[in-house]
Amino acid sequence: MRGSRALTLGVADLLRNPGQRRDEALEAVLGDLRVLGSEVPADAPVRLEVHLEAVGEAVVVRGSVAAPWGGECRRCLGPVRGRLAAPVLEIYETHPTDGETQPLLGDCIDLEPVARESVLLGLPLAPLCRDDCAGLCPRCGTDRNQTPCGCPTEDVDPRWSALDDLRLDDLRPDDLDDSASSRRATRSFGGERHLLPFTAERTG
Repeated sequence: MRGSRALTLGVADLLRNPGQRRDEALEAVLGDLRVLGSEVPADAPVRLEVHLEAVGEAVVVRGSVAAPWGGECRRCLGPVRGRLAAPVLEIYETHPTDGETQPLLGDCIDLEPVARESVLLGLPLAPLCRDDCAGLCPRCGTDRNQTPCGCPTEDVDPRWSALDDLRLDDLRPDDLDDSASSRRATRSFGGERHLLPFTAERTG
């Protein structure tokens, strides 16, 4: 079944008899259950197994919610699938406290908000296909779980790649003199003096 109606239970018998208990198992397709790195498939049912107990004029719900999920491995970008199980604990009362308890709808309770929140909190934000996933090579994009690529393993900031072509042996002595090209200038900002790089171009 789909939507909130499938997760709505009548509890008149409990409210008439404080201390009475009851177990329930329900399933429903809720839809739109996703976080940054994973989601419950749109047509997959969410299963609730709960224990209901009347306490005074309230109903206490304890149990668990389970659902399949799928996502993308944060290292190799391959598909990841799993099944989550999350705890459920909620109190339903006639005059609920905002953010703390749920409302009694006459002699019924709606478990969908509780199921939805528990699933969203249980979904992994950055799933892995396996704990030792080697990921993609940052240089060539090869999936290193499938085959080694032979690229260097050290991380090199691409902003410094131009320095790889610099050879100090090619510099002439007059390139390293004490002229303005080798000095630094200072500039004031907000009453403080800051050291700035000074660069001079050679002409002729």
